[in-house]
Amino acid sequence: MTATIVPVILSGGSGTRLWPLSRTMFPKQFIAFDGDHGSLLGQTLRRLKGDFAPPIVVCNVDHRFLVREELARAGLEPEAILLEPAPRNTAAAVAVAALTAVKKNTDAIIAVMPSDHTVKDGEAFGESIERAAAVALTGRLVLFGIAPTGPNTGYGYIRRGEALDRDAGAFAVSEFAEKPNLDTAKKYLADGSYLWNSGVFVLSARAFLSELERYAPQVLNAARGAIANAVDDLGFTRLDLDSFSRAPNISIDCAVMERTKLAAVFPIDVGWSDVGTWSSLWDSALKDAKGNVVYGDAILADTTNCIVHSDRSFVATIGLDRLIIVNTPDALLVADQGRSQEVSEIAKRLKELGRKEHDQHTRSYRPWGFFEHLGAGSRFQVKLLNVKPGGRLSMQMHHHRSEHWVVVRGTAKVTVGETEKLVQENESVYITATHWHRLIALVADTSYRHCVGRSMSREKNMSGALCTPRRVFRMAG
Repeated sequence: MTATIVPVILSGGSGTRLWPLSRTMFPKQFIAFDGDHGSLLGQTLRRLKGDFAPPIVVCNVDHRFLVREELARAGLEPEAILLEPAPRNTAAAVAVAALTAVKKNTDAIIAVMPSDHTVKDGEAFGESIERAAAVALTGRLVLFGIAPTGPNTGYGYIRRGEALDRDAGAFAVSEFAEKPNLDTAKKYLADGSYLWNSGVFVLSARAFLSELERYAPQVLNAARGAIANAVDDLGFTRLDLDSFSRAPNISIDCAVMERTKLAAVFPIDVGWSDVGTWSSLWDSALKDAKGNVVYGDAILADTTNCIVHSDRSFVATIGLDRLIIVNTPDALLVADQGRSQEVSEIAKRLKELGRKEHDQHTRSYRPWGFFEHLGAGSRFQVKLLNVKPGGRLSMQMHHHRSEHWVVVRGTAKVTVGETEKLVQENESVYITATHWHRLIALVADTSYRHCVGRSMSREKNMSGALCTPRRVFRMAG
């Protein structure tokens, strides 16, 4: 029997251990660490080559346009993009995806994978999914295990048992183990029967839902309600908030895999990494002769075993060893590699303090592109807007603010009140307060072009004093 394999991409989480590059509004799956291979989500999508059905993506509602952009870049039309209205961990996320898959095919096999892992051998990964699908067709719930390369304390472990009767390289699961301390991790490594839990599952959707009903019926009932009362919104499926929120906040491992008798582990060797910390990124990345990993513009003198990432300015180091240096437009991290797990504590403290560096970068993404804060003062604000070809800002009006837009590249169609005009490079338009206005980036030809608008606005504060926020806009057209 040939299985229909439906990829299920879980695009949630916040990736706090990779702060400051990863933020709540821009988690690690959207980051292109080396700039050459695209984002982690993009890499995940491009691995879905071969005889796979269109993917189902489950994501945070705040990330929906980023997900759609990555799907477009990968040339994939999804079966569905399911928007989680509240964080409820992986059990509920897989449940709604499985329910969506069986609507179309009751015999569907779902290949559940996080969106933020790296795999060096994508072809072998795809072949492993197909082999694991054959095991899943027998009713087994299969997860991928990774042979440990060291006593890692950041992963959960799986102990493999006897080989299955219908041998396809899979084993019964003897034990699940939580993230161990260092001494226990060393014992696991020496034992030889323990594997890292990759978080990648290959499941019969129907068998998984049956086991979910047996062991975690609250999750299944919440997922059913969330699907039944979902609404379509511009091609996204908005899951029902009230129903979805009733699901316990529990992982698929705790809900089903650690309790079922159907669990099987399939060892794979594909160059896998979950890129969970800066030190794990260093482990899996290409290094120079002195063991350094550099992303961005840097000169390293008498420096060894460091990772340097800068998307802002030039970085120079002298006499350093085993450090993490991450330089972004609004934050700088310097840490010992041995303490990379503790980076999440910095992100936690920023959240407690209500600081914006926890939540988002200076760049914020919208359906039409993005805008970036360049500077601000007591009476002005400057923003850069990059608008995609054909992208349009909403029609809007400000009571106390005027704006000055300057196109620095490309062509924009600007509407002010009842008037429309084309604004080309080095031309500007002034928009006074109380006037309705909008901007559309035009596509002049098939080549990729940029169009930047510059805005200076004037607005009165509550005391009546004159303020002049200044904004800059970039549009791709």
